[in-house]
Amino acid sequence: MIRLMLADDHAIVRAGLRALLEQHADEVVIVAEATSGEEAVALCRDRAIDLVLMDLRFGSGFSGVEATGRIRSRPNAPQVLVVTNYDTDAEILHAIEAGASGYLLKDTAPAELFAAIVAAAGGASALSPAVASKLMAQMRVPPATLTPREVEVLEAVAAGHSNREIARRLFLSEGTVKTHLTNTFGKLGVRSRTAAVAQARVRGIIGTA
Repeated sequence: MIRLMLADDHAIVRAGLRALLEQHADEVVIVAEATSGEEAVALCRDRAIDLVLMDLRFGSGFSGVEATGRIRSRPNAPQVLVVTNYDTDAEILHAIEAGASGYLLKDTAPAELFAAIVAAAGGASALSPAVASKLMAQMRVPPATLTPREVEVLEAVAAGHSNREIARRLFLSEGTVKTHLTNTFGKLGVRSRTAAVAQARVRGIIGTA
């Protein structure tokens, strides 16, 4: 069972998401709702939550990006899936850099939304086609050359495995896995695991989810 929190300052949006997700009551349960970024951060400290559906803009206080960064910086943090109306290049990149597992627009089809929820809760990335296209447009640069081992490590990250699990699966030390990831981040020009996976997917280095 995936434990969800809805973080959006519009009651009608939260009600709509709740109505959609109640159709999957055997797989997801909404355990909290937040009307501000600060409330979302606080609730993640106090409750067992697997995934936050996060809007980007609130009336005041923390933005969705800032709330995402604060949530993801804590040990055993829940995953964050951005669900918003806004799709500017800067906001997409900032959200991913802050640690969001995915980025969807609010006009996403219900089936696609639910599939993204399952993927994000499992640690995989989920980007709507429109968002992926925007990221692709920014990648009009020579493709990064990753070694076969770096690609293997990144594919394992995309599948939601921790560094310890990757080390065990690939018969490497955790230190070696971290080194591969550090090198990969540098080649892709990113600072987080989620951003590395997103960039590698839009560049065609690894397959889509």
